[in-house]
Order: sequence, then C-alpha cells, then structure tokens
Amino acid sequence: MRKTLDQLISWTGLILAVVLLVAGGLLTYASNFVNQNVEEQLSQQRITMPAAERLETQEQKDALLQYAGQDMTTGAQAKAFADHYILVHMNTSSENRTYEEVSGEFMKLAKDPSANPEEVKALGDLRQTLFMGNTLRGLLLNAYAFGTMGTIAGIAGIGAFVAAAVLALLALFGFRHAKKVNDALPAAAHRDAPVRV
Repeated sequence: MRKTLDQLISWTGLILAVVLLVAGGLLTYASNFVNQNVEEQLSQQRITMPAAERLETQEQKDALLQYAGQDMTTGAQAKAFADHYILVHMNTSSENRTYEEVSGEFMKLAKDPSANPEEVKALGDLRQTLFMGNTLRGLLLNAYAFGTMGTIAGIAGIGAFVAAAVLALLALFGFRHAKKVNDALPAAAHRDAPVRV
C-alpha cells in the first residue's frame, strides 16, 4: 500500500512538473514577445529622453536624469517621460487645467459672438496641444503597462521553472523511496502470525 501511494504521489508531482515546464516556456515566450514589441514600437517613434539641462524641477531630475539623452526603448522610460515631462509641460501651459476643462471653455467662448478672436484661437491652440499631449501620454503609458506585464510574465516564468525543478526532484526521490518500500508485511509480523495446519 505504501509503495503504491509513493508512486501515485510521485507521478502526480512529475505531471505537475511537466505542466509547470510548459507554463514556464509559455510565460518566457510571452515576456520576450512583449518586451521586444514594446522596444520595437517605441524605437520607431525615435523619441530621445530629455537632456539633463532640460530638467527643471527636482522631481523631474529624480525621475528622468537616469535616462537623460537616451533613446526611449522601455516601458519604464515611457512612463517617466509621460508623467514627469509631458504632463509637467501640459500642466504649465494650461495652468493645471485638464483637456476637458479647456475644451469646455473653448466651446463656450467659440459660441460667444462678442469673444475676442485671438483669445478664441489661443484657447483652441491650447485645447489642441492638450489633446495631443494626452494622446501621446496614453500611448506611452500603454507601452509601460505592456512592458510591466512582460516583466511579470518573465518573473512568473522563472518561478514556474524553479517549481518544476523542485517537483521533478521530489518525484524522483518519491520513486526512489517507492523502490525501497516492500508491500509485504514486515518480518516481525510474519513471525507473530498464527501457524495454520
């Protein structure tokens, strides 16, 4: 009975190890695919991270100095650029108003026949700038999200490979132990058993 149980547990462990090996392979493939895709898409945009002298605040320096002058190729660079460079310039030009707020002001002013045409044009230009800035930020933050998923998939792949190796080793030890176990009763039990005539 013990031998059968050891073999059953060992086979289960071995099957799980194979499943984890397959999962690790798929997760590693996904990680490589996502990271290569993010790098390829960002590289095609030919965005250069701002040089050190263009960073104005300490917050910008903390987030962007490590990437200064580099070509943007990673999700982490994309997030830093979106949140600490594009957003800062958008907030500065709009006095911290959102695209929705500026767009509402523009539409209201554009309908006013007594409005100054230059003021309407300036507000329309600001609206367009904020729209483009938000669009670019959204695209860059999507690249960051996908890059993060690729990183997580890579870590999960490594975890799956490690777990598969541990389960495979435990299964091998289980098979080894099953070979040593004798399903027959121990010798002492045979000695104490009544003799049938």
